[in-house]
Amino acid sequence: MSKYTPLRTYLESCSAETVPMRFSEIEKLLGFKLPQSQAYAAWWSNNPTNNVMTKEWLAAGYKTEQVDLEGHRLVFRRTRPLSDKDRSSDREPMNSSPRRHPLLGWLKGTVTIAPGTDLTEPADPDWGVSAWGETALGADVGHER
Repeated sequence: MSKYTPLRTYLESCSAETVPMRFSEIEKLLGFKLPQSQAYAAWWSNNPTNNVMTKEWLAAGYKTEQVDLEGHRLVFRRTRPLSDKDRSSDREPMNSSPRRHPLLGWLKGTVTIAPGTDLTEPADPDWGVSAWGETALGADVGHER
């Protein structure tokens, strides 16, 4: 459980498309001051590798926009529609691990294998000859040591 989980919990409880918040409201919700890096736009980016807090609002189904660093406010916008599962009280706990790695299957549909292709067959049976030459391979073929 992250120290930023209260933000995720709050956003998950919201049914609005947009949730405008002041930085002070986020701090009150979390129970501590945001780090000094909150003064930079990069802190509020939607890059999932950015920081721990970013992962929480993304996991809640929101992204940040209209970040006003001078006014200390921003808007969280919903990225996915509310489903019946999101509204139900019997959803999985927030700290449960995913059932599979999120990158699993990310290349699905990008490669097509021609019908009749034997994937166990070498792609180029003569690759050794191309790489090492016939004499180098021929010297070892058929000779026992």
